[in-house]
Amino acid sequence: MLAASMVVVGDEILGGYVPDTNSQLVARRLQEHGVELSCVHVVADDLGAIDEALSAELERARPRLVLTSGGIGSTPDDLTYEAVAASLGRELVEDPTIGARIEEALAWSREQGLDVTDAFAWHLGRMARIPAGSHLLERDGGWSPGVAVDIDGGIDEGGATVVVLPGVPTEFEALLDHAVVPRLVAGRNPRPHVRELTHTYPESALNLAFAEVLERFPEVKLGSYPGRPMLVRLRGPHAAVEEATGRIAAAIAALDDSDAGRRIAAARAARAAAREAAEAAAADDTGRDGQTEEDA
Repeated sequence: MLAASMVVVGDEILGGYVPDTNSQLVARRLQEHGVELSCVHVVADDLGAIDEALSAELERARPRLVLTSGGIGSTPDDLTYEAVAASLGRELVEDPTIGARIEEALAWSREQGLDVTDAFAWHLGRMARIPAGSHLLERDGGWSPGVAVDIDGGIDEGGATVVVLPGVPTEFEALLDHAVVPRLVAGRNPRPHVRELTHTYPESALNLAFAEVLERFPEVKLGSYPGRPMLVRLRGPHAAVEEATGRIAAAIAALDDSDAGRRIAAARAARAAAREAAEAAAADDTGRDGQTEEDA
């Protein structure tokens, strides 16, 4: 079964200036195809930090897809290509497809009147220097491709594949949906069966039922999420999920029919009514505070 990991690169994310939306998107897309996202690292624009995270994920069980996002631009802090190459013991080589696009960008820069010196061209050209042995993952109409590096034959042969992607969310999503998922994710694992149940009891009231289900069905992932109402989500093979769901539903039904369940329901209803009354009173006070003397 294919598994996946992710390394998100960016000082701006660790500094709190930019939210990381790419890993959330990856988690959703992988889940849709039955691929487990084992771990997400968020690291600085630093060669050592990127190497540490990448090396840790390549030590995990294979076949494994490791996605990176960010750090592939032309500025001095963009170090992901260099870090991936160094971590894998590979040289950096210029890709002719990306190189041709860089030449077009340089020509446009000259047309705009910029002083395109050798140093200017060298920095922009860093975007075309990728780990040796890589192959491109392109999408129609895209400028920046994904760069895939196979280790030990890649995921097709039970090894690992590292895919370096841009950090800009729109570009990241387009490449993920139109290049990465169709070629490297879709059809490799069975899609999980998912069931959800809701209830109005404290999570603790169902902990014993949860523990029993997880012991009986280790292949099922069970999550309990607080809210109004509470949500229980079960995910895994169809038959196991259905049987596990039945057991949790039975536990909820037993609570519904018990004296304890009825007392809990009454107590929660009373608290909800008190909360609504307090909110209404606060709103009324706010309205009176806003009145003018003429209104009064």
